[in-house]
Amino acid sequence: MTSQNVVNPSADGIAASAQAVQGKGLPPVHKWNPPFCGDLDMRIARDGTWFYLGTPIGRFGLVKLFSSILRKDGDAYFLVTPVEKVGITVEDAPFVATDFEVSGQGEAQCLKFETHVGDFATAGPDHPIRVQRDPETGEPSPYILIRANLEALIDRKSFYRLIELGSHFDVKGQSWFGLWSDGVFFPVITSEELLEG
Repeated sequence: MTSQNVVNPSADGIAASAQAVQGKGLPPVHKWNPPFCGDLDMRIARDGTWFYLGTPIGRFGLVKLFSSILRKDGDAYFLVTPVEKVGITVEDAPFVATDFEVSGQGEAQCLKFETHVGDFATAGPDHPIRVQRDPETGEPSPYILIRANLEALIDRKSFYRLIELGSHFDVKGQSWFGLWSDGVFFPVITSEELLEG
């Protein structure tokens, strides 16, 4: 009969493990397959604020560290190190895109986004933009894929700026209003719905 160690995950323990593997760039969390150690009382609010035990994490460096070891498997989110994997709660998307830079025009336009934790992603084939509408209010929620199943909610001020850069383009025989970036057109709303609104 073998005995099994019971692990009580803590933010300090996860942070220590994450710091031990910090190098240049992001840790290869997709390659790690440690045992699941349970859920941690950690939550990422819709506005990107990280909470631990109900209290906001005020240290940017700690939030950035945790965000670097975040992974999404299916619909669940985890902090992953080489030695442990713990579940956390994410209210919407784990990141918030708080700003973007635009270069070029028309189909040659590129939109480079920055998240609240300092990640960058240029919308395009590897970093698509999608817009989800609330079924009751019709309110749009725009997202961009930052890395490996992890999206950023594009904040309202940035979305308003993006709309000013939009254009109409036919997709499968239907006219859409949307955005070009890195050679890809991302539909936002049908031209017909835009005119009705």
